[in-house]
Amino acid sequence: MIVVDPGAPARRIYHDQEAPDEGERVVGVVSRGRALTPVDAELVAAVRSRLAVHRRTAAALAPGSRRAGVAAVLAQERGRPVVMMIKRSARGRNPGQYALPGGRLEPGESDVDGALRETHEEIGLPPDALDVLGRLDDFVTDSGFVITPVVAALVRPVTARRAPDEVAALLPVPLDRLVQPDLPHWLDRGEAEPLLQLPLRPGLVVHAPTGALLWHLREVALLGHRHRLGEVVQPDWTRH
Repeated sequence: MIVVDPGAPARRIYHDQEAPDEGERVVGVVSRGRALTPVDAELVAAVRSRLAVHRRTAAALAPGSRRAGVAAVLAQERGRPVVMMIKRSARGRNPGQYALPGGRLEPGESDVDGALRETHEEIGLPPDALDVLGRLDDFVTDSGFVITPVVAALVRPVTARRAPDEVAALLPVPLDRLVQPDLPHWLDRGEAEPLLQLPLRPGLVVHAPTGALLWHLREVALLGHRHRLGEVVQPDWTRH
């Protein structure tokens, strides 16, 4: 949990999945981690089968752009199937943004190996605890990254623990919320392109790129729909 200075404007203790409100001063962090177990074998088989028939779109690498791999990890947390999402720390790359664990690839590294390595570094799930089920369409970000989403399932019990320098919070997203018919929401912006939003719970709204990747995961891997990620508009604050 995050321990907040009792002299700050609001006096609350935050669990690891939450973040302090504006104006609160954090004086210490205690992370209990997240106890994760494997998801049901029937769900794993269904997701693997859907990804096997999905003809993914791979994006070419433009001059000056870089490749990255992220992992959509399916696990059980407190008896419910979830996909693991994180909130990045206030310092470092993409500060404060919601993300799937992952990052840029090392020279010569595959998208799968890079996604698994970064997942281990950021939330403590070792590669040998994950079964790779397949990949989804690439997403090209406005900041010059080509992101490949790798879908993986946990195969044994593991406690997820965040790397404090990189991750502010672990945010398991319940799969039953992700497949609800009110998602996604498209924000009308008049003459501008509509903005994709995933309101996952009160106060937690996820936009592209991560919102787009979760939407694509929902459509292809969870619902078995034919779906192309295509171009999804990013909010201005994610373009760095």
